[in-house]
Amino acid sequence: MTTTPTATSPAPNPTDRFYAAGWAQRALAGGLRLVQATSPSAGARLAFAIFCTPLPLKWLVRQRLPAPWRAQTWELMGQQQCAWRHADAPLHPQRPRVLLVHGWGGQARQFQAMAEQLWAAGLDPILLDMPAHGHSSGSQSHMPAFLQALHAARQFFGPLHGAVAHSISAVALSHAVARELPVRRLALISPSSPPRQLLAWYGQTFGLSAAVMSRMKARIERLAGIGLDSFEPEWIGPRLKQPTLLVHDRGDRAAPLAQSQRLQVTAPDAELWVTEGLGHQRILRDADVIERVTRHIAVGA
Repeated sequence: MTTTPTATSPAPNPTDRFYAAGWAQRALAGGLRLVQATSPSAGARLAFAIFCTPLPLKWLVRQRLPAPWRAQTWELMGQQQCAWRHADAPLHPQRPRVLLVHGWGGQARQFQAMAEQLWAAGLDPILLDMPAHGHSSGSQSHMPAFLQALHAARQFFGPLHGAVAHSISAVALSHAVARELPVRRLALISPSSPPRQLLAWYGQTFGLSAAVMSRMKARIERLAGIGLDSFEPEWIGPRLKQPTLLVHDRGDRAAPLAQSQRLQVTAPDAELWVTEGLGHQRILRDADVIERVTRHIAVGA
């Protein structure tokens, strides 16, 4: 269904669920507080390293896509970048290309079911493993690296008819498109809160000082070459000229619905479809969501 935004109460800190679930995370928080009390600069370096480490560690969870999907790799900033494409794609060069991008701590295989339907619809889906995720190399990543990977994938594979992204990659993709990454149609699934809010939640979870948080924010902005304000929906939305489908579950505890609501208000051609009972991950496997996204992306292909 299509909804209009409604007022929402402040969401609980999703980062608490991600980091603060057990004794190891509590010990880590204690260590961070001790380091920052001794040296804010050292505390900021350690906190930034943890913030940039995808969990769970990719070697514990990564899976290859089964045939007929094949890995294609290229070099990006000295690291190996990996994407997956149908083995028959070279036989159909006229098929419109669609980029599929997982979220933080995820991997390309999460989009396998959607990729199969896009292929059946006559499109050429490309499933990207983001830096330090899946079969792409590296152990740390961040929003600037995600943006580089999106632009590199477009350069490597050529023009994109559409793009679909989940969670924090939906924020990265919408930002890249707002800054003129050429894509004709967009589907953003469960976009996460902007980096400024994620950083604030992270600081709350670990009890980080204002001095440490200021250093972390400045470092991310130096790496990105832009301020964090440009990742807010109020900056991105008006610059999204493409038809954009927003899909978000009302009960998503990892990425509050408010992000999609804000984008719907600010983007000139955005439709919001709110689901029930799918949460943050199952939404990628839901047959109705896959069908709806495929129909949206396939228009004009």
